[in-house]
Amino acid sequence: MKYLFLLGDGMSDLPVPELNNKTPLQCANKPTIDYLASKAEVGMVNITPEGCKGGSDVGNLSALGYDPRVYLTGRAPLEAAALGIKMLEQDVALRCNLVCLSENELYEERIMLDYSSDEISTYEASQLIDALNNAFKSTLLEFFPGVSYRHCLILHNALVNMKLTPPHDITDKTIKDYLPKGDHNSLLLDLMKKSAAVLAEHPVNIERIKQGKKPANSIWLWGQGRRLELPAFKEKYGKSGAMVTAVDLLRGIANLAQMRVMHVEGATGNLKTNFVGKAQAVLTAFKEGNAFEKGVAFCYLHFEAPDECGHRHEVEGKVLAIEKIDGALKIVLDGLKAMDEQYCVLIMPDHPTPLSTGSHSSDPVPYLLYRSNAEVQSGVSCYCEEEAKKTGIVAQIGYELIERLLQ
Repeated sequence: MKYLFLLGDGMSDLPVPELNNKTPLQCANKPTIDYLASKAEVGMVNITPEGCKGGSDVGNLSALGYDPRVYLTGRAPLEAAALGIKMLEQDVALRCNLVCLSENELYEERIMLDYSSDEISTYEASQLIDALNNAFKSTLLEFFPGVSYRHCLILHNALVNMKLTPPHDITDKTIKDYLPKGDHNSLLLDLMKKSAAVLAEHPVNIERIKQGKKPANSIWLWGQGRRLELPAFKEKYGKSGAMVTAVDLLRGIANLAQMRVMHVEGATGNLKTNFVGKAQAVLTAFKEGNAFEKGVAFCYLHFEAPDECGHRHEVEGKVLAIEKIDGALKIVLDGLKAMDEQYCVLIMPDHPTPLSTGSHSSDPVPYLLYRSNAEVQSGVSCYCEEEAKKTGIVAQIGYELIERLLQ
């Protein structure tokens, strides 16, 4: 038996006027997922525990069975773990976005134009992070390059009581009400202001402007936290596990849980990601083994694209992302059938990312739980929010749902 957890990041939504007051899940052409829904348990799940705020850190930890209220110290330490950063006890990690702000003379009056700087390439971003380290690296702080616009700042011997805002929550807003507050607020704001001066003159940004692209003209700091530990996935569930993802947050969770991380060329975390390559990586993980085990038993397949489209209010893009996810799932299931494997599949988002708000939500999300050797007649013809609600099934404790998949 093989176990697949397919997580469409931010896939759930609210009715959208541009889609005749339907959601992207309702409108997407997704025959593979909808077939599974017709033969599966379908319902709603409270993936965000009470007291937590909807987000990818909370949602993905919860999806993997780790109660965020117990384990989560902040988003950035998960990304630091993905980058192999060895955090000390008194270190604080912060997520460092390369963002595009408006060109107002006064920094505080600038507007958040793009939290991803037009999804800047990893190659370009690494040059900008190198420039920031050359300007600011010290015994107190150091920057670490990640993927695209997502990077990490480590503060040594630091306090952690900070109030910081995710940049994707304030698109098109003036930043003055969302600047750092709490511990080290002066240091962080000064670093953000000085980063703008360094980045404005960098050849990468000069060339981007020439090409009509948005420059990455400031850093934005958020997601702070101290190092954290997770129980090993295999010790927790008795099954070996692998992770297929394009983003550092998920790689960090996998590293901490001692899961195998499958690297996929062209996996970007956006709509241009290598959907086919990620599906093939799942099959590779299921097939490849050692003298003691034939491949892994469990694979977590994560797609970031719906979330990115939600943040950017890209209606057609979000629908397309779901359709591409469906295509990737078909490749996996066809491969498992060719391997003559029975399989269980759990599909759900980690949180909604409504196109209307562009921000994460803490609302329940739809799920389906399918077993190839125990199909059921669900009465559901479409995997979507409304059909899932109609079943009346609600999983109240989201971080326990994976145990049902693996039982």
